[in-house]
Amino acid sequence: MLYRASSLAKSFARNASSNTFRRLASTKSLKETLQEVIPPKQEQLKRLKAEHSQDVVGEVKVENILGGMRGLKAMLWEASVLDPNEGIRFHGLTIPDCQKALPPAPGGKEMTAESMLWLLLTGQVPTPEQSHQLSAELAEKGELPPFVEKLIDSLPRTLHPMTQLGMGVAALNHDSVFQLAYERGIKKAEYWTYALEDCLNLIAKLPALAARIYRNVYHPEQSIEPIDKNMDLVGNYSRMLGFGDNEHLTEYLRLYIALHGDHEGGNASAHTAHLVGSTLSDPYISYSAALFALAGPLHGLANQEVLRWQMAMQKEIGDNITHDNIKEYLWKTLKSGQVVPGYGHGVLRNPDPRFIALQEFCKTRPDLQASSIIQLVQQTAEIAPDVLKEHGKTKNPYPNVDATSGCVLYHYGLTEFKYYTVIFGVSRALGALTQLVWARALGLPLERPKSYSMDALEKLIKK
Repeated sequence: MLYRASSLAKSFARNASSNTFRRLASTKSLKETLQEVIPPKQEQLKRLKAEHSQDVVGEVKVENILGGMRGLKAMLWEASVLDPNEGIRFHGLTIPDCQKALPPAPGGKEMTAESMLWLLLTGQVPTPEQSHQLSAELAEKGELPPFVEKLIDSLPRTLHPMTQLGMGVAALNHDSVFQLAYERGIKKAEYWTYALEDCLNLIAKLPALAARIYRNVYHPEQSIEPIDKNMDLVGNYSRMLGFGDNEHLTEYLRLYIALHGDHEGGNASAHTAHLVGSTLSDPYISYSAALFALAGPLHGLANQEVLRWQMAMQKEIGDNITHDNIKEYLWKTLKSGQVVPGYGHGVLRNPDPRFIALQEFCKTRPDLQASSIIQLVQQTAEIAPDVLKEHGKTKNPYPNVDATSGCVLYHYGLTEFKYYTVIFGVSRALGALTQLVWARALGLPLERPKSYSMDALEKLIKK
C-alpha cells in the first residue's frame, strides 16, 4: 500500500469515538517540525523501493486508458487519501476528527487554514500556539509586491477572475527563492527547504491577490483593507474582500477553505501541480498551472453551476416548494440530457463528508435555516438520490460538496458566481503546495507515463 498514516494519525483515528485527541505539547516551528518528520518518511520510501518495488498493487485495463486514467493507482500523495466509502482522510483523520482537533482562530469555532496546513505538511495536529505562530508568519509575508499589484490593476475587468489569479501567481515567480537557489546550485537534499519557503510565501499572498481581483472586477470603487498582523489567513481574506464585519461568513470561509484544502492527488488541479512540479518548476509556476486546471467546467466551476441550477429551480417552482415539485424538476433536468449538478463524484460512492460538514454548519445558524435557497438545497439532497438511482446512469447518486458550498456564499452576500472558483483556488493551495514540498523532500522523479495510440493498443491487446 503506497500510503501509510503516521502512528500519531492512527492514534487520533482510534480515539475519534471518545472525542479525545493527543496534541503534542510543542512550540517548534513548522520548519523545525518538518526537519524531524522528513527523515523517517525518506527511510520509508527507501524501504518501499528496496523491498516492494516489484509488488503489484493493481492492474491496468483498456477502460482506464480510454477513461482518463480513472482509478489507476499511480501516484504517491502523502497528505490525504480518498476512500470511496469513507471519504477523505487527512493523515488518517476524518473531517469530524479535524473539526475536533485542529485549533480555531481566536474567538472562532472553525478550524483555520493554518492548522490544516500544519497537519497536511507534518502529519501532526499543531498546538494553538503553533497555529497562531504560523498565522503571524503568513501575515508578515502577506503583502503583494508592487509590480503584481500593478499587473492585476492593469487587467480588464472582463477578464475571468481565474485567469487573473493564474497570471498573478505566475508573476510571483519573479521572487522565487527555489528558482534562485537552483540557478545558483544547491544539493538535492536542500530542495525542500527552498520549496517550503516559496510555498509559504505563496499561501501567504493568495488572500491579498484574490481579494484584489475581487475588488477590481466587482467593486473597483472600494479600497482594500490592509493586512491585520494579528489575524489568521482567512480572517484577513474576509476583511480584504469587504466582509470583515460578517463573522458568520468569515467562519464559513474558514471551514470551506480547510475542507477544500486537499482531496488526494488524482484530481485535475492537484495532479497538474504535481506534474509541473516534477519538472522542478518552482511552486509559483506549478500552482499557476494547477489553477488553470481548476478553472475548467468539469473541475472547479461546479459550485457555481449548482447555484445557477438551484436558483432556476427556485424561480420555476416559486414559493410552493414540495417534494413532488422538486422531483419533477429533477426529472425535467435529466430528460433534457443534462446532469444534476452537485451530485456524483469520480471516486466517492457515498455522500461527501464535506457536504455533510457544510450542512452541519448550516444547521447551527438560524439565518441559514431560514434561507429559502438553503432550504431548497436540503430538500433536494433528500430527494435527488432516489431519482438518480431510478434514472440509473450514475455510480454515486449522493450530493458532493458543491451541492451546498456556493449557495451559502450567495446567502451571505458574496453573489458573484464567477469568483467562487477563486476561493477554491485559495483553498486548494494548502494541499497542492504541501505535496510539492514532500515531492522535493522525497526526491520524487519527473512524471512520465507511457501513452499508446489506438492502433498500438489494439496490437497490444492481440498479443
